[in-house]
Amino acid sequence: MDHRLGFSPLEGEFELDALPVEGSLPAWLRGTLFRNGPGAWEAGRDRMRHWFDGLAMLHRFGFHGDRVSYANKYLRSPQYLHVQRKGRIGYGEFATDPCRSIFKRLTSAFSPQFGSNASVSVHKLAGRFVALTETPLPVEFDPETLQTIGVVEYEDGVEGIGTSPHPHTNPKTGDAFNTITHFSRQSSYKIFRMPARADAPRREVIAEIPASEPAYMHSFGVTKHYVVLAEYPLVVNPTKMLLTGKPYAENLEWKPERPTRFHVVNKESGALVGSWETEAFFAFHHVNAFEKGGEIVVDLLAYPDDAVIQDHYMDTLQSNKAPTAAAELRRYRLRPGGSGSHEVLTREPLELPRINYDAHDGRDYSYVYGIGQDRDAKSWPDRLVKIDVRDGSARTWREDGCYPGEPVFVPAPNGQGEDSGVILSVVLDVAVGTSFLLVLDAGSFTEVARARVPHHIPFGFHGQHFG
Repeated sequence: MDHRLGFSPLEGEFELDALPVEGSLPAWLRGTLFRNGPGAWEAGRDRMRHWFDGLAMLHRFGFHGDRVSYANKYLRSPQYLHVQRKGRIGYGEFATDPCRSIFKRLTSAFSPQFGSNASVSVHKLAGRFVALTETPLPVEFDPETLQTIGVVEYEDGVEGIGTSPHPHTNPKTGDAFNTITHFSRQSSYKIFRMPARADAPRREVIAEIPASEPAYMHSFGVTKHYVVLAEYPLVVNPTKMLLTGKPYAENLEWKPERPTRFHVVNKESGALVGSWETEAFFAFHHVNAFEKGGEIVVDLLAYPDDAVIQDHYMDTLQSNKAPTAAAELRRYRLRPGGSGSHEVLTREPLELPRINYDAHDGRDYSYVYGIGQDRDAKSWPDRLVKIDVRDGSARTWREDGCYPGEPVFVPAPNGQGEDSGVILSVVLDVAVGTSFLLVLDAGSFTEVARARVPHHIPFGFHGQHFG
């Protein structure tokens, strides 16, 4: 058995009061870790084509002194409910289409009728716990029971069909920044602020940047004063997309003759401060951005092209074909006058990056955590990595037959350093066919505890800890 177990479905929903714990949990660790990701790729008679398309499942790990509780539940999204009722896919996903007629594509492609299969991340927005994906309708859930409350409907008139599942939230105010892409004959990227008001989730657009062929952008960066968009040459022609009959992913075109552009917008005024052009590359994930010495510094995980998207079709994943490329941690420096350059911060491959966001989102920092792999072998990520971005040095955690997920940093109360805290990661152990929650000391990057789940947890994407 190998890592492909992580792409097999989890049929049941469970609620366990206490998992067996090995080691000693920190006495200060409280609260809940929520994880989000696909739970199944079969939809009645249909089959999802891409890792990103699977039906959303939430996982909850609760910390109660020396006890860890666990629960999981499928998100009752419109997509999930349609599959249960009809036995087939009802809404288009990233790389899967329900074979609609040309009439239905023309009447729905630019309207906000989405399946809201929110399988990517978890956040707290406007006082609500929500699951997010790249369509702009979050799905609210109950943090205690994981029961789905429903799609959050906006009544603010903001149009768009592509958004980032990685909003940036101010830890002091709860206000959030995000982006949304409006597809039409005159497409644009919109940057908006969402105030932390539980009674009225509204998006306030602060800037709009025109785009003739909108790029696929999964995340973005913020600094103290700016929002930073990286516009890659992986684009969609909105008019052609209406007519192809293909899902969104298969309308993406890689145009390496175009540059990647960084657009920088002032958070308060909404003014476009400037745009910087660099060589063509693609990235899913920004790591961090900050201002220093008159420059804007942007750290992200860069790929040479869009092959990584092809690598994650289910047929490829289940064939155990080696991935074609690993991400490279790059630092771009955007200087006044439109000039820019980049450097590679480490030789270690990295993905699903996390930092100490509470203290360092938008500020200078030292450490990034992620999943990694042997730099000389093309294989599924099998280790956790901590990178010191100041000198490129790395610490790793690895165990034979184990495949960890995204490492979530939880700061220790009154911690004295940036890495004072723990790392939480859900690890697939293929030797026994189950998963466990791993707890590492973030400073030394050594194991302090693990809590084993009695079944496997399919590979997911992102999560959040709430104290």
